Amino acid sequence: MAVAQNPLAAHCLGMDVLASLRLQIAWGADEALDELPHDRTRAAPGRAPRIAPPPEVAPEVQPPGSPVAPVARPAIPQVQPAPVRRAQDVAAAAMTVAELRAALAAFDGCALAATATNLVFADGNPDSGLMLVGEGPGEEEDRTGIPFVGRSGQFLDRMLASIGLDRSRYLITNLIPWRPPGNRNPTDAEVTVCLPFLLRHIALVRPRRLVLLGALAARGVLGGSAGITRLRGRWHSAAIPGLNLPVPALPMLHPAYLLRNPGAKREAWADLRLLRRSLDADMTDL
Repeated sequence: MAVAQNPLAAHCLGMDVLASLRLQIAWGADEALDELPHDRTRAAPGRAPRIAPPPEVAPEVQPPGSPVAPVARPAIPQVQPAPVRRAQDVAAAAMTVAELRAALAAFDGCALAATATNLVFADGNPDSGLMLVGEGPGEEEDRTGIPFVGRSGQFLDRMLASIGLDRSRYLITNLIPWRPPGNRNPTDAEVTVCLPFLLRHIALVRPRRLVLLGALAARGVLGGSAGITRLRGRWHSAAIPGLNLPVPALPMLHPAYLLRNPGAKREAWADLRLLRRSLDADMTDL
């Protein structure tokens, strides 16, 4: 053979075989040349014997007709009325705006009442036929108890004055009557528990027009999840519990948003003109 005739080739082949064997030993294949297979179920010297797992036991089956022992269950605590349900009941019981304000002041189902300085209920003329709904009070409103008296409220006054409206010619309130701590956004739970009071307020006042300032107020009264930029610019029908007919509602950009985004004032001015035309067509004294 060619390998036998070439001593150098034979030497290299032997080196390759030794290298292969050393590699197998390094990998742990030190028993590759054993003549008989090993019984690996037996314990090796110095190792603990392998313990077989216990056999599975079939669950005991009760014969048909045999009594079944009762299963102990944890006691179920008595369910308390949900805050939203209580809010609905309390709001519905109010027959006047004064009663509604007193009921809201005494309501303990919203944690915001405990951290706020004052209840911020409403301001303006409840008999005007026009009701404005904002989102929630800020620091100045919390201090005075009057809605829309801070920087954004002053800007709103100027906006409405440009179409001949002041607070003697409309009523203004908020969806959230207490200031959230640190001026944070209210949670969904806080909105849900406050909404029955706002809807009852609208039903008691019976406005001919609603203006919804900001996405929170618009979604609370109209429902749905559409943003304010999609809702604004046209009138919507707001179904209010306690009223036979829906109330025309105009969503508008919140004045605080306009202060942060002056470029949106053009849309706000268009909405104000739409409001003024609607009021004029309604033949009111606003």
